[in-house]
Amino acid sequence: MFSINNTLIRLMEETETTESTTTEKIKVNLSSKEWWLSKWEEVKEWATTKGVRYLIAFFIMLICLKIIDLVCKRFYKRLIKKQADATISKVFVGITSKALKILVFLMFLAYIGIETASVSAVIAACSVGLGLAVQGALSNFAGGILIILTRPFRIGDYIEAQGKSGTVEDIHLFYTEVVTVDNVVNMIPNGILANGVITNKSMKDTRRVDEVFPISYDADFKKAEAVIIDICKKNKLIFSDPAPFCRISNYADSSIDLTCRVWVKATDYWDVHFYLLEEVKRAFDLNDIEIPYNKMDLYVVNKTQDNEKAPTKKATVKKTTSAKK
Repeated sequence: MFSINNTLIRLMEETETTESTTTEKIKVNLSSKEWWLSKWEEVKEWATTKGVRYLIAFFIMLICLKIIDLVCKRFYKRLIKKQADATISKVFVGITSKALKILVFLMFLAYIGIETASVSAVIAACSVGLGLAVQGALSNFAGGILIILTRPFRIGDYIEAQGKSGTVEDIHLFYTEVVTVDNVVNMIPNGILANGVITNKSMKDTRRVDEVFPISYDADFKKAEAVIIDICKKNKLIFSDPAPFCRISNYADSSIDLTCRVWVKATDYWDVHFYLLEEVKRAFDLNDIEIPYNKMDLYVVNKTQDNEKAPTKKATVKKTTSAKK
């Protein structure tokens, strides 16, 4: 028992002495000029051999990344010239570009001596942690994949979704860019976009323009219908087949409502919409077809002064809402 204790004490003393001697050597080495000169020689040797190669490899990596960008852009333009689907082409080129850049970066790490297996393990561990932290982002990623596969809309389509309306400018894996008519960009997450109601107004090549024109009850509605149909026939943007339609659709409180329906190309919808509103008003004025509107009639009642108890005049105002007569 005593011998074991003695050996343990001896080992502890030997380790303490070795540690003290090494620290003294380090102090001596750090304070010596020869040590610094030797280290400087090592740095110069590394810079003239491995350092130069690493620097050249770094610049080669940057050049490769630039070449990948140029090749992907040219490939995308060629796909568009061949009338390939813009949405699929843009997403495919974007994923390919990122994959090639990651491959080039891993090759650079392998060249400078960093093991790619350890880097892959670190990336996998980080991916698991990020996956648990950003579950919402994963749902957006799944929604982006679903949108790309099912294609409820394409780049350039005019859609209404999640209370926003505008033209689809780009589809990313996590969100979709929708630009409104006043040039405001809305970033809509793909998760809620894929699971919500999407109104695509550009999927079909043609659209129907519906307009309601009120006229007075005293007006000749047959004449008004003929005037509207004649205006529709004069515009080359309005299709002759199906033919323009105009009939009475409602008896309102102070007007008869005429509904006009015409078919146009989807791109000409707003031009025809404003054309009908302007030309019908001008034609109704020329043909004395009255468009009713709300007005206020004031009636002033004067009481006689026969009654001595009320010698002053009193006026009452009565408000009515009716059509213009």
